[in-house]
Amino acid sequence: QVQLAESGGGLVQAGGSLRLSCAASGIIFSNNGMAWHRQAPGKPREWVATVTRGAITAYADSVKGRFTISRDNAKSAVYLQMNSLKPEDTAVYYCNALGYSHWGQGTQVTVSS
Repeated sequence: QVQLAESGGGLVQAGGSLRLSCAASGIIFSNNGMAWHRQAPGKPREWVATVTRGAITAYADSVKGRFTISRDNAKSAVYLQMNSLKPEDTAVYYCNALGYSHWGQGTQVTVSS
């Protein structure tokens, strides 16, 4: 059974940084691409970033240059380093294993202006 557990969210002022973590189980982690998504109140869930099993990364234009996705196969974990945060980054952040429909509980990120 695929399980994803996000952590690391919180309240931060604009311009600040946070590092999100996602622990995955129930999959062969090193064989899977991983992604971060987010959902702001009243808006649909949107893709934020992807890291392939070969550690190739891709980002949404809205976060490019500010966010960095990385993975640690030994820990079955994926991370999202978020710098220069903006109020519009406020959302619940979720990780996802590519090819799977499972989602964790998410972690709330709130950026105050």
